[in-house]
Amino acid sequence: MGSVLSISISISPIDLVGWWKLLTGRANRVEGRPSEPTVGLDTMLHKVWNCLMKEDVGIVGLYGMGGIGKTTVLTQINNKFLNRSHGFDVVIWITVSKDLRLEKIQEEIGEKLGFSDDQKWKKRILDEKAIDIYNVLRKKKFLLLLDDIWERVNLIRLGIPRPDGKNRSKVVFTTRSEMVCSQMDAHKKIKVETLAWTEAWKLFQDKVGEDNLNIHPDIPHLAQAVARECDGLPIALITIARAMACKKTPQEWNHALEVLRKSASELQGMSEEVFALLKFSYDSLPNKRLQSCFLYCALFPEDFKIDKDDLIDYWNCDVIWNHHDGGSTPSSEGSNSRSTLLLAHLLKDETYCARNEGYEIIGTLVRACLLEEEGKYVKVHDVIRDMALWIASNCAEEKEQFLVQAGVQLSKAPKIEKWEGVNRVSLMANSFYDLPEKPVCANLLTLFLCHNPDLRMITSEFFQFMDALTVLDLSKTGIMELPLGISKLVSLQYLNLSDTSLTQLSVELSRLKKLKYLNLERNGRLKMIPGQVLSNLSALQVLRMLRCGSHLYEKAKDNLLADGKLQIEELQSLENLNELSITINFSSILQSFFNMDRFLNCTRALLLMCFDAPRSVDISFLANMKNLGILEILANSSLEVLDVGILTQGTSQVPSVISSKKCFDSLQRVVVYNCRKLRELTWLSLAPNLAILRVKYNENMEEIFSVRILIEFAIRGSINLKPLAKLEFLELGKLPRLESVHPNALSFPFLKKIKVFKCPKLKKLPLNSSSVKGSEVVIEAEAKWWEDVEWEDDATKAAFLPHFTHYTTRQRM
Repeated sequence: MGSVLSISISISPIDLVGWWKLLTGRANRVEGRPSEPTVGLDTMLHKVWNCLMKEDVGIVGLYGMGGIGKTTVLTQINNKFLNRSHGFDVVIWITVSKDLRLEKIQEEIGEKLGFSDDQKWKKRILDEKAIDIYNVLRKKKFLLLLDDIWERVNLIRLGIPRPDGKNRSKVVFTTRSEMVCSQMDAHKKIKVETLAWTEAWKLFQDKVGEDNLNIHPDIPHLAQAVARECDGLPIALITIARAMACKKTPQEWNHALEVLRKSASELQGMSEEVFALLKFSYDSLPNKRLQSCFLYCALFPEDFKIDKDDLIDYWNCDVIWNHHDGGSTPSSEGSNSRSTLLLAHLLKDETYCARNEGYEIIGTLVRACLLEEEGKYVKVHDVIRDMALWIASNCAEEKEQFLVQAGVQLSKAPKIEKWEGVNRVSLMANSFYDLPEKPVCANLLTLFLCHNPDLRMITSEFFQFMDALTVLDLSKTGIMELPLGISKLVSLQYLNLSDTSLTQLSVELSRLKKLKYLNLERNGRLKMIPGQVLSNLSALQVLRMLRCGSHLYEKAKDNLLADGKLQIEELQSLENLNELSITINFSSILQSFFNMDRFLNCTRALLLMCFDAPRSVDISFLANMKNLGILEILANSSLEVLDVGILTQGTSQVPSVISSKKCFDSLQRVVVYNCRKLRELTWLSLAPNLAILRVKYNENMEEIFSVRILIEFAIRGSINLKPLAKLEFLELGKLPRLESVHPNALSFPFLKKIKVFKCPKLKKLPLNSSSVKGSEVVIEAEAKWWEDVEWEDDATKAAFLPHFTHYTTRQRM
C-alpha cells in the first residue's frame, strides 16, 4: 500500500487578501495620473525607459533642481503602462514629499495590494505590515515609483524586496539631491537637465499662445528675450508664459523684460509659484552656514563662472565662516571630511582646513542642485540666482540684505541712500568711472567692485564708514592708486588687487592688521612695493604675487620688487603665511629662497622670470614642493637646461630624481614662454599629474621630450614613466624648430584640446587611433599645418579629422 505525502501550507488571512488581489488582477491596475505635456523631456523619458528595460538596473534615481520636470517624467513613465502589456504584476505610485512618514507610505502600498480592506491590518505595527507586504511582493515583479523624496527611504523597513536581476522588479524615484541617490543605493543616477533653447522656446510658445505672439511684429523677438531669462527651467517658462499671455503691447513685454533682469520676484507668479517651490531646496540645507554660503553665490552676475578656490577664500574671510551654528561642520555627509578637518586643525594649517571645508560645502550645494559644477568652477542657474536674491532681500527671517547690481552696465554707482543697512554689495561688471561719494553702511561685510575696467577713481572718503567690511574685491579694475582711506578698513580680512593698473602699493596697507588674504597677481604696471608693507601684515595667511611687478621697477633702496633679499626677509616675517604664489626675478636668491622649508611647503605657484640665469638652472627642489601646482618660466634668454639633479654613472647622465623615485607629483600646470635657448622639457615625464602644458615663443626647442634622455630614463630609471597621462590641454606656439613632442604615440585619457600655432617643422603628433579612447579631442591649428600632418594610420586620421578647428592670427595665444 503506497504512502500519501501530506504538505501543509500556512497562509494568513491577510496574506490571502493580497494574493487574491494579485491573482484577480485588481492590484495590477495602473492608475493614470494627470500630466503636463513632456515638451523637451522626450529624450530624458527615453533614457529612463531604457534603464527600466535593463535587468541589471533595479533602482533608478532622477535628480535635479525644483521645477525642472522630474515629476513630469515619472508621471509619463507611470502612464506609459496604461496602454501596453508591461509585464509587471503591480505598479505602485507614492508621493513622498518632505514629510517622510513610513507608516503613510505603507498604508498607500497596502491600499494598492488590497490590505486596506482589512481593518485588522490597519492596526498592525510597522514591522508586521512590512512582513505582510514583503510576503506578497517577494515573488512578484513590481514597479515602485516614489516621487519627491528628500531623504533616504528605508525600503527594507517598508517591506519592499530589494530589486535585482532575479526578481526583475524596479524602484524609480525623484529627488532634488544627488546625495539621496547615493543613500538609496541607486544603480543608475540620472540628472534631469534644463531644456535646450529650441525646446524651451517651444514650451514658452505653447503656453503664451501663437495668437498672442502675433498681435504685434515686435513681440516675437521680445518674447524670445523673456524666454531666455528663464534659462531652460520649465517651471519658470510656464509661469512667465502664462503671466505674459494677456500682454498685448511691446511696451508691456519690454517692461516684463526689464523686471526679469532687475528683480524677477516682482513679475506675476514668480514669488508664489517658482521661488516658493525652489526655496524648499534652500530650506532643506543642513544648517545656516550652508544657506549663507549659497546666498553668497547670488552676488555674482548671471552666468558667471565662479572659481571654487576664489569662492572659498571669500567665505573664509566673511563672517559666515565663523558666526553660524556655533562653528559646526557644514554638513553630516560622512566622517572622512571631519577627520581631515581635525587633522588640519592639529597641524594648525587654517587655510588647508578652510579649503577642505569649503570644498565640502560646494559639494553639498552641487548635490542639492543649487549650484552647477563645471570643472574648477561653479555656476548658479539664473532662476536659482533670482530666488537667492529674493530670499536675501525679501525674507525678513534670513536677516540678509543684499544690494546686487552686477553685470547690468551701470554708468553710475547706486545712490548712497541705497547702501544703508545692507550687508553685502556687488557692483561687478559695470561701466562706471568713479566712486565719488561716501556711503554710510556700518553693517557692510562684503563689497565686490571687481570686473569694472572703467573704474579709475575712488574718493579717499569712500571707505570712511565701513568699519565692519571684511571682504573687498577690486580686481580687474582700472584703478591706478589706492585711496588713502583704505586704512580705515580696520576689520578687512580679504583684499583682492589683482589685474589692476596700480603702479605703487600704498603704505596705508600696512595698517590692515586683520588682513588674512592679499592678492597682487598680474599687476604688470606695479613698480614699487615699499618695505615693511608686507611684513606689517602679521595676520596674513594667503599672499598671491604671481606676475606681480613691472620690468621697469623703481631701483629704490626699500623696494621689494628691486631687492630680492629684502623680499625674502619680508616674507620670512609672516609667521601665519601658509599659501604663497610668487614671482622670482633674481637668480641670485633662487637657491636661498628654496632652502627654507616654509616656502617649500606653502608655495602654490611659482614664476621664474626675466633674470640673467646661468646656462643651467637646478630645479630639483621642485620635487620637494608638495603643494606646487603651477610653474611658469618666462623670458629667460640665456637658459638652456633645466637641471633636475644629475647622477653621473660612467658616460651617462641620469636625473637622480629617477633613481630615488621622487616625482613632481603636485604640478598641474606648466608654462614655458620665450626661453629662446631651451631645447627640451623631458623632465616633465616626472610630473604624473600634469594637466596643462603651454610652450610658446622658444626659438631653439627641437623636442619637448628628448629621445636621448628618454632612453637614459628607460635604461637607468627605476620607475614606470607614463608621460602626460593626465594631460587635458596642450598648447604649442611659435616654435620654429620643433620637430617632435614625443617619439611614441601616447595614451591621453583626459585630453580635451591641442592647440598648435606656427610650428612648421612639427609634422606628427604623439597620437594613434586608441590614444584618446573615443573622446572628442579638439585640435586647433592653421589650415596649412593641418594639411601637412603625418598620421600614424588612416584610422588615426579618421578619429581626429572631425574635431579640427581653424586657428587664425586674430586669436589670442
